[in-house]
Amino acid sequence: MYFPDVIGQQPLQQQLLDMVAHNRLGHALLLVGKEGSGVLPLAINFGQYVVSYNAQAEAPPKAAPVVADLFGGVTTLPQEEDVAPVAIAWPDPQALQAAHQLMHPDLHLSYPVFPKKSGDKPVSTDFIGEFRNFYRTYPYGNVYDWLQSVKAENRQGNITAEECNDIIRKLSLHAFQSRYKVLVMWMPEYLGKEGNKLLKLIEEPPPDTLFILAAENEEHVLPTIISRCQVLRVPPLEDADIEEALIYRCRMEPAQAKQIAVVVDGNYHEALLMYQHHERDWNTLIKEFLNASLSRGASEATRYKNTLKVVSDLAELGRERQKQLLRYFLQLIEISIRLKIIGQHKLTLPPAEAEFAARLLKVAGLSQLKAIAAELENDVYYIERNANAKILFHALAIKLRGIVMEKTVLLTS
Repeated sequence: MYFPDVIGQQPLQQQLLDMVAHNRLGHALLLVGKEGSGVLPLAINFGQYVVSYNAQAEAPPKAAPVVADLFGGVTTLPQEEDVAPVAIAWPDPQALQAAHQLMHPDLHLSYPVFPKKSGDKPVSTDFIGEFRNFYRTYPYGNVYDWLQSVKAENRQGNITAEECNDIIRKLSLHAFQSRYKVLVMWMPEYLGKEGNKLLKLIEEPPPDTLFILAAENEEHVLPTIISRCQVLRVPPLEDADIEEALIYRCRMEPAQAKQIAVVVDGNYHEALLMYQHHERDWNTLIKEFLNASLSRGASEATRYKNTLKVVSDLAELGRERQKQLLRYFLQLIEISIRLKIIGQHKLTLPPAEAEFAARLLKVAGLSQLKAIAAELENDVYYIERNANAKILFHALAIKLRGIVMEKTVLLTS
């Protein structure tokens, strides 16, 4: 198995292997996919596969074609010299093992880091031990998870100018064991203008050098870098793949795995968060928030008091759980839209989500659901940038009431 950490994505796995086998691999790949789709494990596993070639290994010789001759024997036909032989993948087992441990000398890793103390100029290799441990335990983690695992707290991660200089230095050296030198860069969005230092190297790399960039937001990657890369888009995971992974990797009950897979929109990272905090009833929390915000008949003072209580509870969840709650709300809105357009008889939904979605349709039409979804997406963005949670959820309550207006019904009835 050459992609042991990857969930699903079989067509893309085969495409990558075929690019090597048929010598169609460019010198720079940009894998782009949303959080939880698997861009990091795809990039690392493919880099491990490429460096597992022994430097002296050659593809097995192609057998020359033969035909029967006039005297009852066979004659070897001359080979066509103008046809390039197809490269055959023959990974070296020892090299592959070292690569899977992230200890192969020709597999270089780059990722966002932060200065441990004032005046530091950090590079990725300063954190290589921590990153190995992080990836082995959480290959579908995001940048926030990574930075929290190394106790970054509120410090921002970056791929620095010093890191770019270190990459240039390392890739200028000869390969130690493999035929190829591979750089896997996770989240090139964190390069900023420092990425211009790498443009010449990416455009004209040393022989047998491969760049694999793993990004979640193409819009935040320097256009000059994108233009020098072969772009492969990583789709969201299928519900069935997430469900299977939760059952076999997390030992989750099939019914619960199915319930989570339906609402995470192809995001395995989100599925893991829901699994880790499954004791929290997001469905009930959202109902309480909506009922406090949208209730009719209550006085302004009562509605404010109820909203304040729910908002205070939400503010204590912490940033990641607040994002998880809002994303779950977004999934409920998506289910409501699908329910409205397709009809319940054509959908297989968990009972709690189906019931909530049906009630949500009594509160808002399609245009209103779209407006609510836009507000939720904005709030996820603001939480990622340390917005004040109480102010954010109070503002959301006011905006939701303005969007829904007079179509309000209680969701607990």
